[in-house]
Amino acid sequence: MICIPITANNLDDALQDMAEASKFADIIEVRLDYIKNPDLKYILERRTKPLIITNRPDREGGKFNGSEEERIAVLKHAIQLQADFVDIEHDSIHNLCRDTGLHVPSSKTKFIVSYHNFRETPDDLISLYQRLSQSDADTIKIVTHANSITDNIKIYRLLQQARRPLISFCMGEYGIISRILYKRFGSYLTFASLRKGKESAPGQITIQEFLLTYQAQRQEKDTGIYGLIGNPVSHSISPMIHNTLFKEMNFNSIYVPFKVDNIGDFFRSFRELDVKGYSVTIPHKESVINHLDAIDPVAKKIGAVNTIVNKDGKFVGYNTDCKAAILALEDIHQVSGMGTKNDHLKDKRITLLGAGGAARAIAFGLQDRGAQVTIVSRNYERAQSLSRDVGCSSKELKDLQKIETDILINATPVGMLPAVNETPIDKKLLKPSTVVFDTIYNPIETRLLREAKAQGCKIVGGLPMFVNQAAAQFELWTGMKPSRALIEDIAYKKLLGE
Repeated sequence: MICIPITANNLDDALQDMAEASKFADIIEVRLDYIKNPDLKYILERRTKPLIITNRPDREGGKFNGSEEERIAVLKHAIQLQADFVDIEHDSIHNLCRDTGLHVPSSKTKFIVSYHNFRETPDDLISLYQRLSQSDADTIKIVTHANSITDNIKIYRLLQQARRPLISFCMGEYGIISRILYKRFGSYLTFASLRKGKESAPGQITIQEFLLTYQAQRQEKDTGIYGLIGNPVSHSISPMIHNTLFKEMNFNSIYVPFKVDNIGDFFRSFRELDVKGYSVTIPHKESVINHLDAIDPVAKKIGAVNTIVNKDGKFVGYNTDCKAAILALEDIHQVSGMGTKNDHLKDKRITLLGAGGAARAIAFGLQDRGAQVTIVSRNYERAQSLSRDVGCSSKELKDLQKIETDILINATPVGMLPAVNETPIDKKLLKPSTVVFDTIYNPIETRLLREAKAQGCKIVGGLPMFVNQAAAQFELWTGMKPSRALIEDIAYKKLLGE
């Protein structure tokens, strides 16, 4: 089930939000601690979906600042009024049942006993679950804060062992996947905010994102999991792309973002989740190789992986960046008049900014096409290392103005959302005769491309490369070719906020 919390600060807005939430939610949580002078009887009379009544104290992340007796009295009143659910904190359940017993006679109210940890995800979750199970509550709720992506696996293990209805997930940015994958993890329900600014806890995504980007209504217990490994990942439109493709092509699969700091820890922990495939982005395209079971010869030659396929429990790495970038570059001749599509890169002087995973893939592809490649990076040692591997030249960033360039390629993250006002080079270095290709696709037109266009350069954005590599990834995972036109259409609409 999907639950939408109501966090309005007055009764009229709360009722309005309840009505809106009822269009999407299976169940609604009314946070009485947010509402000034709530009329509980009127709220319950106006419900069209089951309600969880919560009156959270500040010690558990709530806003109720009265006495404990006053707070518990409100919850007892909710029971008397036949609320569908009442949420009571693990350290207060004895106060709720002290006078009347847990279940008020003739009440149909079900009880959720809850534990929240806003600092960490403890290791002893099973003992915590067992302690909460000793209560007579109908449902147990254990919600913790994720300080690492691997904390989600602690929650997954807990849910796999639970024998009673259990609501459990991680809060915070690292915990978003446990909210999205609630059915695969086995949580009784998950929470999504009505819209931005209406969250009741860190890491809640909106119901629109939950339903549109992640196709949550299609998720089942056996849904296949795919995802993006990187840091950052919040800017990526890959979830929208691949989840839409899964829906259009009738695959029971879901694609989610994995914000990963330590790639080794991630792979050791997440193997038990049986993820079917990964996209890999900054900064893990090179380091991930050491944690794979096998690697495709092309990716091995390049020394970077951006696609992983789970083949019967063995993770195999591929590189779709190389071919995707070359295809995008080979289309430049249509706007630049640089010869035929098959030979226009031969002997062209190409300056490649960056020395990371994407730059490696592009450099090897260009070298194979006979281009004269020069690697330029702020980290000159990395530029030198890459140039030796590829068999091309390298220069320091300060020497950029001395390099004769036909095509300038930015393969760094400089200028990527959210740092959209940054650019990798001074616009004064851009000559009208140069073709400028930025591998960044979000935003569609970076500062580098805007300034290059103003200088009279021909420009190519990163979206064609993104579309090419995404299509190749999907085919590696599923064995089916997706529509590139569909991917491009989805991407444009997402990036333009349509």
